[in-house]
Amino acid sequence: MRKRSYIILSLVAIILFSTGCSANLDTPPDPNNGIWDKYFVYPLSWALDYFADLLFGNYGLSIIIVTILIRFLVLPLMITQIRSSKAMQALQPEIKNIREKFKDNSQKIQEETMKLFQKHNVNPLSGCLPIVIQMPILIAFYHAIMRNIHIADSSFLWLQLGNPDPYYILPILAGVTTYFQTKMMGAGASVSPQAAQQQKIMTYFMPAMILFFAFQFAAALALYWVIGNIFTIVQTKFVKGIK
Repeated sequence: MRKRSYIILSLVAIILFSTGCSANLDTPPDPNNGIWDKYFVYPLSWALDYFADLLFGNYGLSIIIVTILIRFLVLPLMITQIRSSKAMQALQPEIKNIREKFKDNSQKIQEETMKLFQKHNVNPLSGCLPIVIQMPILIAFYHAIMRNIHIADSSFLWLQLGNPDPYYILPILAGVTTYFQTKMMGAGASVSPQAAQQQKIMTYFMPAMILFFAFQFAAALALYWVIGNIFTIVQTKFVKGIK
């Protein structure tokens, strides 16, 4: 089940991202242009303009601030995911015993494992929620960046924010930080050898996907990924240290 969930989520992520990246990129965000613009794209674009105005037109710093605010917004879900991962790790010895005891009865293994989860109030699928919720936010942020007429002409450090990084520094950082983030978030969460193998595949698949996108799209989006990943890595390290 967990293996299948990872595959489905990966496909959905790719489809959603591709769909979001191909639509309505030539027009500025309009709050009167449907639910997507009104509640997702326009608020993020407005926030980018607001903080850029406070920072003397620096859209690079504005993207960093908005990214951190977004991460704080989904922080409760991320904490739930991390704690669920810790709980799953603590249950590994009991799960192993169940598999050895009922090794010839897969249905019994599933039943006993679910009873164990219920007993300890652990939801093995809770780790999927942050991924599902962050994908629309990421797509909306992409739209907010690409459809904001001011960002394309703005520079930050060596970057022209509306164009890909010419030195590939941010794409590489985005891939590397995604790898460490995925590895940290998935540590100890597997409930079977098959799920562990799938998690290993995801640990390499996600960074490769992010690296590919970061090479293709505006540096502003890669900046969002890098800052967001660093925030999540630090947050994961901190939360995992709390019992």
